[in-house]
Amino acid sequence: MLVLSGILVMVAGLALRFNALLVVIVAGFVTGFAAGMSLQEIVAVIGEAFIKNRYMSLFILVLPVIGISEHFGLRERAEYLIGKIKAATAGRIFILYLLVRQVTVALGIALSGHPTFIRPLISPMGEAAALKGRTVSKDILDRIRGQAAASENVGNFFAQLVFIASGGLLLIKGVLEEEGCAVDLVTMALYCIPTAVAAFIFTSVRFLLFDRSIEKAIAAEQTSGKGAESK
Repeated sequence: MLVLSGILVMVAGLALRFNALLVVIVAGFVTGFAAGMSLQEIVAVIGEAFIKNRYMSLFILVLPVIGISEHFGLRERAEYLIGKIKAATAGRIFILYLLVRQVTVALGIALSGHPTFIRPLISPMGEAAALKGRTVSKDILDRIRGQAAASENVGNFFAQLVFIASGGLLLIKGVLEEEGCAVDLVTMALYCIPTAVAAFIFTSVRFLLFDRSIEKAIAAEQTSGKGAESK
């Protein structure tokens, strides 16, 4: 039961609003000493855990970088550049990003899509391509932003198992082997490719249909004079 004392330290420390990182480290030492570990062993365990999860801190670093970029006009520049391309539409932009996202995730490249690409780049580009300088309501903007988010979700979800070292594929392999089914990661990944291709085709068609529907919605809103909110 003494091993659980670290939990009490965490609860008390967070309740008293001490530094969260300091509370976690102290709780780790308390738990280690309660379990009979030496100081060197505790430090080694904490260091090993930090090394294994060091990439998690990159996500935290991304947020202020994106915030600074947006403050200095990242969204505006993205909208301006897309506005100069007459053939650009929201659906075509989302299709292109969907393709890029599927290829990168299939190669095991992590992009942290929503905070690093969708919010600061893809969504503003889609809005600029769809609106073409027109003022629309929040409902129209939300529909465009929702499709931008969908390009990330579909691309990431349906192509991630194509990468043979993905966590999901390894989990499936482990479960099947526990049940006595011998499987090969490469073969499993190959069988996931048709799913990724089908997802790309169906979602691309959906984005092209979205171009038509959103243009009709914008035109109807402009005619009725309800477009009261700009980008």
